[in-house]
Amino acid sequence: MAEPTAFSTTVVQKLGYYVYRLIDPRNGETFYVGRGTGNRVFAHVKDELGADANALSEKLQRIRDIHHDGFEVTHVIHRHGMDERTALEVEAALIDAYPEASNLVSGQGSDLYGLMHARQIIERYEAREAVFRHSVILINVSQSVTEKGSYEAVRYAWVLDPKRATKADYVLAVDRGLIIDVFVADKWLEATAENFPGIAPDWKGRRWGFVGRKAPEDVASLYRRCRLPDNMRKRGAANPIRYANKTGLLDDQDGDTPSGRKTDGLANEGAA
Repeated sequence: MAEPTAFSTTVVQKLGYYVYRLIDPRNGETFYVGRGTGNRVFAHVKDELGADANALSEKLQRIRDIHHDGFEVTHVIHRHGMDERTALEVEAALIDAYPEASNLVSGQGSDLYGLMHARQIIERYEAREAVFRHSVILINVSQSVTEKGSYEAVRYAWVLDPKRATKADYVLAVDRGLIIDVFVADKWLEATAENFPGIAPDWKGRRWGFVGRKAPEDVASLYRRCRLPDNMRKRGAANPIRYANKTGLLDDQDGDTPSGRKTDGLANEGAA
């Protein structure tokens, strides 16, 4: 039986928000997890048909390879009839459950509520709470720290205001709600191949990174292995960049968050 390529109007009306998986029929591997409404689940195959060969993502290249071998992508609706918030939670859980999937970002809330060993859960909730005694920028590195180490994971490459970042005394690397390392950023630079040779693509004018060093031990010990305060552990927060300071005043140039609402000594900036 041929794989379907679209849902009828009747089916779409019943689906609501749903979470789906794209499966490679050659080996049964889930290579993408997504959420959506209507015919979103089938859009990826259509995207591949019109994509330039030189601009294929890992996901679209997998789809093209499947077609080249004479197969069709298997579309599985994992759960449907949900509201958007529930769909976000289910999607995040499935992305954690299928680490081989080629999603470019983790699911919403995965940095705080995603896949963890029981020992990690205990540490993250029983660790002492961080008390900020300096102006700091906190960067979530959950996705890459195990591959790169904390310094390489935290220093490159972020969507942020470099003038704002320069005001921070220290950079704190955060892994799933726990501060794991502390650095001094000596210089923030555009994330270009010239400034960071051999590391990653050129993000000139769009992303930034820093060159730095480990913070002095007397400073690092104030924060290392501390958990984020509860008001920084909000479910659904997807932004990897946060700011905090010792005074409890918002540490940014406008005095406002992107929504224009004051917060308790915290500010968010653009996602990586």
